[in-house]
Amino acid sequence: MARVLVVEDDEAVRDFVCRVLSMHGHSLLTAHDGAEAVEQMNAHHFDLLISDIAMPVMDGISLALKVRASRPHVPIILMTGYANERQRAHNLSLLIEGLLSKPFTMEQLLAEVGNALKAARARQAEMEAAGAPIAAQSSESQDGTSSSDSKSSSD
Repeated sequence: MARVLVVEDDEAVRDFVCRVLSMHGHSLLTAHDGAEAVEQMNAHHFDLLISDIAMPVMDGISLALKVRASRPHVPIILMTGYANERQRAHNLSLLIEGLLSKPFTMEQLLAEVGNALKAARARQAEMEAAGAPIAAQSSESQDGTSSSDSKSSSD
């Protein structure tokens, strides 16, 4: 399963997302805002970013741009409860794999995660077939800890 970085300033939403994903075998890293997420990104490997758009310090779109610049292979799902933010995210269709409108269900979350990971695997296979170099992706983080050592907000 995947290692997911969940970035959400609303504790209830963050806990819901983490609980659902951990129940389905994913390991988690969490952050309360974009700046904390950048710290996590610099310290750990992750296979998927799920981020709220409207957050203090750094919004989810700025975070997605940073992730895309440094880790182009990592799929990105954005979440929002605001109509104007949904429009901004739709305008970034080349940047993100999915958009979750709050409130969302467990089934909607799992479908978006599954689609994003499937699309990322397909892109990776295409790149390998074309002989392009692929960024190292392993189940170990950059700090050497295994996925099972990651912190989860549901701990």
